[in-house]
Amino acid sequence: MGDLPAVANSIPRQVLALALPALAQQYLHLVVRLSDQYLADRFELPDPAARGAYLAALTTAGYLYWFVSSYTVLVSVGSTALVARFVGAGDWDGAKRATAQAVLLAVAFGVAGAVAGVLGLPALIAALGLTGDAAAYCLAYLLPLAVLLPFQITESACVACLAGAGDTRTGLKVLGGVAVLNVPLAWGLCFGVGPVEGLGFRGIALGTGLSHLAGCVIVLSLLARGRSGLKVTPPALRPDRGLIYRVLRVSVPAGVDSLSVAACQLWFLSIVNGLGDVAAAAHGITLQWEALGFLAGAAFGTAAMTLVGQNLGANDPARAAKAGWTAFAIGCGVMTVMGVLFALLARPMFRLFCHEPHLEPVVEAGVPTLRLIALAMPALASQIIFTSALRGAGDARVPVLFSWIGFLGVRIPLAYLLTGPSVGLGLYGAWLAMVVDIWVRGAFFTLRFAGGRWKHSVV
Repeated sequence: MGDLPAVANSIPRQVLALALPALAQQYLHLVVRLSDQYLADRFELPDPAARGAYLAALTTAGYLYWFVSSYTVLVSVGSTALVARFVGAGDWDGAKRATAQAVLLAVAFGVAGAVAGVLGLPALIAALGLTGDAAAYCLAYLLPLAVLLPFQITESACVACLAGAGDTRTGLKVLGGVAVLNVPLAWGLCFGVGPVEGLGFRGIALGTGLSHLAGCVIVLSLLARGRSGLKVTPPALRPDRGLIYRVLRVSVPAGVDSLSVAACQLWFLSIVNGLGDVAAAAHGITLQWEALGFLAGAAFGTAAMTLVGQNLGANDPARAAKAGWTAFAIGCGVMTVMGVLFALLARPMFRLFCHEPHLEPVVEAGVPTLRLIALAMPALASQIIFTSALRGAGDARVPVLFSWIGFLGVRIPLAYLLTGPSVGLGLYGAWLAMVVDIWVRGAFFTLRFAGGRWKHSVV
């Protein structure tokens, strides 16, 4: 059975029991990315003068790789919500069948995404304003990840189903193994081992992709043996239109939301790239550190999604609401502390990735943006955690409108204004537009959750 029955413990204890393994899991993802960034930062270029273009390529590649996380929402969110509903209602047979259908959908979406990525990446990179060496480096990094995308999405779907059953510890263990495996693989494939010649820059991404392949195999084998009350058997893998519809009923709106956000983020990135390589490089490093706060919110969002879904499945909407507010309160506190650290340690945090003297302009451009985003941590906590809570309830349609208003009505037009010649705030102006957007959407999501209509959503 699941590790965390919905009525077994106090709500704060349940939130922490789910969120802490998920938090460690999220930070292991970050360790993988930071390890890749650290390795890439020390990669010897044929032309040292191209270092600025190279860092700009890493920023764009990071954004596009983040797009993958948004794409996985097309399966993972509905899987967590539906499994949580079944578990809350005590229907473990339904939870098992939903897990099997999630695996089928993950494979289908993974293959479709891989084909689209391989065929469309060159045009997409060009549309984002990268040319020459920067475009070539970005493409070399992303192609191996695109080819291995089906394994990463399937891994994500399986971990999401386990979270719906109240088990975030297995995901932590699997992704911990992915992180441990990634470091030697990335280094070995980049620089080579002994007489085996390295693959250079693309070897970093290939190591990441192969690590997720291993994680996919492990989590599938665990589900085949019946992990946390969920067991995937060959007969259960036959398509079930009813269950597929129920997964997609939540996942498609959530996926549209996440992919819309990702598309708008790419639009926002094109504005930043237009400010030059120094701004693009500083932007990317700031995002790496901001992830410390963002991922903490995602972990408490996982707890909120699971507990809201399980308690609604058990016909206890009052407890579901209390679980959402508790997850927000604790998560907001953690993220606020992160913001204080950003404000106090911005310069040394930047110098970790910009240790060379000629990268001092990147430090000077980036430190103010890292201090600025510290002011948005409470609103970002609201946005992330309540989005997850609403998705766990099956309320995934209205939040799409909030995202569109935030990006298309606030962030993008304000970024053009503040970075344009009439105001001329450069990268700081772009991040100021981002902070205003985060506060607007944070308020919207808080009001939506407080309104309570989500208690009557159907999954």
